[in-house]
Amino acid sequence: MSDIQEIVSNLVLELRRGTIILCVLSQLMSPKYGYALVETLEKRGMHIEPGTLYPLLRRLEKQELLASEWETSGSKPRKYYVLTDTGQNVYRLLCGEWDDMADNINSMIKGE
Repeated sequence: MSDIQEIVSNLVLELRRGTIILCVLSQLMSPKYGYALVETLEKRGMHIEPGTLYPLLRRLEKQELLASEWETSGSKPRKYYVLTDTGQNVYRLLCGEWDDMADNINSMIKGE
């Protein structure tokens, strides 16, 4: 990999880190378990390692943005996560912030 490609690759990782919370919250309006969330995000173009996702889910739950519940009736137990009311409010506010930032950044990129 050339130096430029490596620099761009590292910068893209930094950009993704800043958006992953918004992407995760966007997918938890209805309950999902961790691996299903990994698959959903992957299908939508946002790759996330389970080793990154699970600590994030625990942190968001600790912040009371997510609630979780174990489902034990299936062949293997699964922990399902869903947005709390607080999580939904935070998600809505973050979406507004995202829209504002995207508009400002796009304006700068286009030289307006």
